[in-house]
Amino acid sequence: MSTAEAIWASLPVPAFLLDDGDAILDTNAAAEIFLNASSKSMLGAPFFDRLTIDAPLEEAFRRVRSDHSGLFINNVDVSGGNAPPVQCNIQIAPLIDYPGHVLLIMEPRHIADRLGRAQAVKSSTRSAIGMAEMLAHEIKNPLAGITGAAQLLSMNLGPEDQELTDLIVMESRRIVALLEQVEQFGNLRPPIRKPVNVHDLLDRARRSALVGFGAHMKIVEDYDPSLPPTFVDGDQLLQVFLNLLKNAAQASGKNGTIRLHTFYDLSLRLRRKDGSGSPLPLQVEIIDDGPGIPPDIAADIFEPFVSGRENGTGLGLALVSKIISDHDGWIAVDSVPGRTVFRISLPVAPKSAKETD
Repeated sequence: MSTAEAIWASLPVPAFLLDDGDAILDTNAAAEIFLNASSKSMLGAPFFDRLTIDAPLEEAFRRVRSDHSGLFINNVDVSGGNAPPVQCNIQIAPLIDYPGHVLLIMEPRHIADRLGRAQAVKSSTRSAIGMAEMLAHEIKNPLAGITGAAQLLSMNLGPEDQELTDLIVMESRRIVALLEQVEQFGNLRPPIRKPVNVHDLLDRARRSALVGFGAHMKIVEDYDPSLPPTFVDGDQLLQVFLNLLKNAAQASGKNGTIRLHTFYDLSLRLRRKDGSGSPLPLQVEIIDDGPGIPPDIAADIFEPFVSGRENGTGLGLALVSKIISDHDGWIAVDSVPGRTVFRISLPVAPKSAKETD
């Protein structure tokens, strides 16, 4: 599946591709759900035979086609078949390479409202992380005292009682490790970017994994040797690869396989708020054969404190997302049972910069 096909299939709102006579050429999965009809049954059907829209869309289509520019229509009642109307925001855009063809996307208002609530949740999450950072700093000192006291007590205890003090020490250290992750997430420094060979970093991460958490795994390299250097903070990107490899190793279990795949895709560009596009042609994929991400958390997997593992902190992937975002890169995940792909897209180093070790 190409990048464009993957994006089309994963759109969370109904989308329709229409020809110059307003016949349906294609629909996405969300449109099938909205109309309770298969994409195959809708192909070639007149758009206005399938939907009733309380707006002068014929005129809107005419304007979009003649002006070659997009159009937004808010708060429109839309219904399909015998279903009750749903208030939607509608976006119509021309397809420049196919004269007369238009793309129509409908955003039901309940989804728009949910996205607004999601922004509020993200704001609350940032506040929670700030509070967690403060608590982490305050809790680590007394934990060190508890650990030391337990170790002193164990010196004068019998084997059975020593098991209890060993448990205190082990759990205290586990809590300290969690607190250090919270502090690391909140205190990540801005990246110091230099030209870096991404394969060198992947090799370091692979070797580290094979002598530690990934000793039970098979890690396969599938590299494009012609990739130019990327422009990143090497230490931070190495942390990204280690986190993703650890995540893959934990997901796959014993005797699993992880594939490291790199390739070049010049078509991928990150659209910025000011309308400019930033090319991200260097692609790195970390692929595991584990059971996949639970569907109920797949959309939030990069959010802090969201984890698919029992006792997982939910900070590893959140840290990965933050680092990639700080590098003006892009990360996505595609997961089904037996195959989970984390794909990172990165910029090429400017020609004026010199590659470093």
